[in-house]
Amino acid sequence: MSTGSLYIVATPIGNLKDITYRAVDVLKQVDIIAAEDTRHSRKLLDHYGIATKMMAVHDHNEADKITALLDVLNQGQSIALISDAGTPLISDPGYRLVRGVREQGGSVVAIPGPCAAIAALSIAGLPTDRFLFVGFLSAKQQARRAQLEQFANERATLVLYESPKRILDCIADAELVLGEDRTMALVKEITKTFETVRTGTGRQLRDWLLESDAHRKGEFVVLIEGVQDAGRVPSIDPSVLRALNLAHQSMPLKKACALVSELSGVAKNALYEAAIANSNE
Repeated sequence: MSTGSLYIVATPIGNLKDITYRAVDVLKQVDIIAAEDTRHSRKLLDHYGIATKMMAVHDHNEADKITALLDVLNQGQSIALISDAGTPLISDPGYRLVRGVREQGGSVVAIPGPCAAIAALSIAGLPTDRFLFVGFLSAKQQARRAQLEQFANERATLVLYESPKRILDCIADAELVLGEDRTMALVKEITKTFETVRTGTGRQLRDWLLESDAHRKGEFVVLIEGVQDAGRVPSIDPSVLRALNLAHQSMPLKKACALVSELSGVAKNALYEAAIANSNE
């Protein structure tokens, strides 16, 4: 029995013209299109005259749909997996299905195309020789800050996705945890009429977001420059380090750094780096 193939098909992230000829051909020829949101994807399919049957496969039902989809493939039929926009599996569902197909020896074929993270990197003006895709941070402040703390000494450019309702909080927390002098970029409406790129410090970006309600609309890609010269411990007065050590005995390191920074004038991120370096000695 011949097993059908699973095609991972990238679709436009805004401009409907950003789709490959191959992607259109595959979407027309497969037996089923597994779409994150069938109503959303219908606009794209109608635009290209694609009448292939769709099935909804998203975060909430992926586990339940895997068996049915594998049965389709085992019957020799083919499936195309698409997300609402961009490349499937990049902060979107699908990896369980791909893993399931590969575990049973099936064929998984990439049909490459748009990806918001890569598109944003290409136009933001931040270093691209090394980057780390983070995706969406937690919606809860405490968890979000804890996640950001993991990247306090990361040299690579960080790439995040964020929704309009949390973009201000995200920038504020990134500024607090990673440092006020860290260069960031906001990229939104990629490939659309009002594609926008803003670069600056966290404070500058927050000021721009507050200038107009329109500035906070749309899905955002947030890019944060990595630590420069990581590993070089800043020269800090020993008395300041002693104060930091004492403060850290009664509170979390980040809070201790913020307190000592306010009292000493030494940057929070410099204090944090020095504390981490001392703890590793």
